[in-house]
Amino acid sequence: MDQNAKIYIAGHRGMVGSALVRRLEKAGYSNLLLRTSAELDLRNQAVVEAFFAAEKPDYVVLAAAMVGGIHANNTYRADFIYSNLMIQSNVIHQSHVHGVKKLLFLGSSCIYPKLAPQPLKEESLLTGELESTNEPYAIAKIAGIKMCDAYRSQYGSHFISAMPTNLYGPHDNYDLQKSHVLPALIRKFHEAKLQGAAEVEVWGTGTPRREFLHVDDLADACFHLLQTYDEPGLVNIGTGEDLSIRELAELVQRIVGYQGTIRFNAEYPDGTPRKLMDVSKLATKGWRYTIGLEEGIHAVYQDFMQHEQKNMNAVSA
Repeated sequence: MDQNAKIYIAGHRGMVGSALVRRLEKAGYSNLLLRTSAELDLRNQAVVEAFFAAEKPDYVVLAAAMVGGIHANNTYRADFIYSNLMIQSNVIHQSHVHGVKKLLFLGSSCIYPKLAPQPLKEESLLTGELESTNEPYAIAKIAGIKMCDAYRSQYGSHFISAMPTNLYGPHDNYDLQKSHVLPALIRKFHEAKLQGAAEVEVWGTGTPRREFLHVDDLADACFHLLQTYDEPGLVNIGTGEDLSIRELAELVQRIVGYQGTIRFNAEYPDGTPRKLMDVSKLATKGWRYTIGLEEGIHAVYQDFMQHEQKNMNAVSA
C-alpha cells in the first residue's frame, strides 16, 4: 500500500477498528478515513453511497458490525442479522462502485458448523448446521464472504475475507448482558474482589473450549494480509491454541486476584462445544501471533482498571 493511500476503517471506535488504526499509524499511515456511527449510519444505503462518492477511499477495512456474546446473539437475533447484512452489503457494494483497490472483510469463527471437525479449517465452511444461538450473526457473516467472492469473480475486485477467532483487548465491551466471555469474566471477578463476594457465577458448564487472540495481534495480521494476500475464500486468524472455559475462568481469577470460589451455572447455554482455528493457511502466508494469553490478559486487566469507572458502568441500553 502506498504510504499516502486513503484508508477507510469502518468501525474505528470498536475494539477491532481502534486496533487497526493504531497498527496503521504505527506503520506511518496517516491518511485514514474515520467516521462514527452517528456521523455515518452504514445501514443507510443512501448515506453510504454519498460518503464513498465524496471520499473515494483507496482501501477499505470492514470492521464495523453488531457484535456480542452468546446471550446477546440469542436475544437480539433480528437486530444481528439485519444490521450486519445492511452494513456489509452497503460497504462492499460501494467499494466496488467506487473502485476501491482492496477491501478486507472481517468475519468470525461463528461461521463454521457447530460440529465441524477440529481444528476448524477454511474448507469446513457450509458443511453442516450452525450453532443455533448465533445463527443469524453467522448467516450474515457468511453472506459477506460470499459477496466478496462474487465481486471478485464477476468484476475482478480485490476483496478478501479474514475470520478472527475470539478476540480481547483494549476498548472491549464489559456490559455483562452483551459482552463476550473473557471481558465478562474480568468484570465479574473484579467486582467480586471489590465486594468481598464468596463466589462468582460463570455461565454454562465450563467444558466448552475456546481460543483467544489479542486484538493487537489481529490488527497486525490484517496489516500483513492487506499488503501480501489476494485470494478468494477466507483465511483464519488465531493462535491455534485453546483452553476450556473453566481453565480460562481460573486464569482470570488468578490474574485479578480474587480469592473466592467459582460456580458454573449449567442453566445457561454452552454454545459450540469447541472452536479452535486451524491457522496453517495463515502460517504459510508468513504470519504468527506474538502475544500469549496470560500476558495479554494481564495487560487487558491493567487497561480495565485504568478505565474502571467507565467499564463498571457498562450496562445494557
